[in-house]
Amino acid sequence: MSENILEVKNLSKSFQVGKNLYLKAVDDVSFTIKKGETLGLVGESGCGKTTCGRTVLKLYEPTAGEIKFNGVNIEKLKGKNMLNFKKNAQMIFQDPTSSLNPRMTIFEIIAEGLNVHFNLSKEEKNKMVKEILFQVGLSDSFGNRFAHELSGGQKQRVGIARSLIVNPELIVCDEPISALDVSIQAQIVNLLIKLQKEKNLTYLFISHDLSMVKHISDRIGVMYLGSIFELATSEELFNNTLNPYTKALLSAIPDAEPNADKNNDRIKIKGEVPSPINQPKGCKFSTRCEYATEECHKSRPELVEAKPGHFVACHNYKQFL
Repeated sequence: MSENILEVKNLSKSFQVGKNLYLKAVDDVSFTIKKGETLGLVGESGCGKTTCGRTVLKLYEPTAGEIKFNGVNIEKLKGKNMLNFKKNAQMIFQDPTSSLNPRMTIFEIIAEGLNVHFNLSKEEKNKMVKEILFQVGLSDSFGNRFAHELSGGQKQRVGIARSLIVNPELIVCDEPISALDVSIQAQIVNLLIKLQKEKNLTYLFISHDLSMVKHISDRIGVMYLGSIFELATSEELFNNTLNPYTKALLSAIPDAEPNADKNNDRIKIKGEVPSPINQPKGCKFSTRCEYATEECHKSRPELVEAKPGHFVACHNYKQFL
């Protein structure tokens, strides 16, 4: 069996927004995730990160491409096999408030997955819910509360517990900290890291917070207008960037040093992000890139392995090696 738990090949997802008009949210994306690994997916708002994550879990039907989970094409799964895939591949949503049913108690929300996937007695469910609440840092008294009685951080811990209760192998974390206070964000990320080690979980971690993604991820993929522009290990991406867009993105990370000259290394990108409905003919970044050549405006670069394990989509990447 392959060591990759997830294999995504040439995945695309388009939405019809008018007569003969289609928005390409995800455009020919390919990546793999090994068992026990965390792949971070970063980029500006609207770059297709969340759509990619939802399509991988079949919350959206893919327009084209192939998704393999444990070596099996999920398009071929039916009935019990599809139900088993949904048990093994879970999601933590961005907004903990809107993702929790306000009419259900926390116990009912967490136990819902058990009702779908297992045939357990009331005592068994009570025990499992108490255990998972403890594992995410909440006491069992939270089981009798409703979502509106919890803080944002507590709600997200419930969201994590709901995903974990069915013992999944893969979890898509869709910006799980962006709706939380800064003081709580590190706690949630550290909890995810702790749970990953204890349960041998695999994460697809979606975020626009590059510093947090660097902290949690083994590898990082950078998306722009629905496509992956660069993919490498966390350390390699930050130390040896090969794509001009990634360089600009990394330069925008706030400096924790109060006396640092923030404008010294900042790369300012000209212009606006092109419409995903009417994308540039060549490289999607060519209209804003200072290194763009005639070739960049004419043809779209392929994602190639520039160095071992370091993939980049750029016609001019060699000048950055």
